[in-house]
Amino acid sequence: MTAEPVETPTTKTRYDADVLATLTADATAIMARYPDPRSGLLPMLHLVQSIDGYVSRDGILFCAEMLGITAAEVSAVATFYTQYKRHPNGTYTVGVCTNTLCAVMGGDAVFDELSEHLGVGHDETTDDGAITLERVECNAACDYAPVVMVNWEFFDNQTPETATALADKLRLGEDVVPTRGAASVCSFKQMSRVLAGFNDGRADEGVGAGAPTLAGLRIARENDWTAPDASTSEPVAEPVETGPVGKPGSSAERPTATSSDTEVGKDKKPGEDAK
Repeated sequence: MTAEPVETPTTKTRYDADVLATLTADATAIMARYPDPRSGLLPMLHLVQSIDGYVSRDGILFCAEMLGITAAEVSAVATFYTQYKRHPNGTYTVGVCTNTLCAVMGGDAVFDELSEHLGVGHDETTDDGAITLERVECNAACDYAPVVMVNWEFFDNQTPETATALADKLRLGEDVVPTRGAASVCSFKQMSRVLAGFNDGRADEGVGAGAPTLAGLRIARENDWTAPDASTSEPVAEPVETGPVGKPGSSAERPTATSSDTEVGKDKKPGEDAK
């Protein structure tokens, strides 16, 4: 069965006819995933980023035209999320986690060394267009700290030396192999298309969860530990609402104070707890 051609809308963008036709077909497929087509804006922004290497003026206009919203509404979303770039991005985004655990384990030192080595700061791109360097607020891989990601592929247990060697290989166009996940690193544009929801067929490549992640599971199996059966475990008592000084209910519901309440501890020395 031959698919019906997708009508190319009238556009204010500067995409040529072939690119516009491809974008329109892909954007139509994205919109069809959602009951409300406007819900497709996030993956559609990744889609235009896969063409331009960032969310360009033309990309914003295209999304607005396809979804029937204003360019200002699209821009508001594109400027909120850090995965959308508003200026040309490098072929590789090198993100260094400098959140708590990675920082403690040396993430700041990794970032500082890369920044000096590459001559760029956060969200800046090398002159050859190869690498955009970023500080990342958690790569969700604390058990491998410090972690560097290249286009969101994991490079675990990094040091300043291994990170700069990785960056040099990327700039030379050499293949690099992530610690886990895919067997190789694709380009920023290719990754943007995956994030738009178009499968590249590589989801099952490489190693999944590694030994540190699975340590708890391994110990549980060695000791034959299992989670309690919710159907047979004792019910948890309902929490008792407490008011001031830990007595049940509000002050209006408590009984009138007695002499024993008011006289407790009156003979104690300062700083001595009442018995």
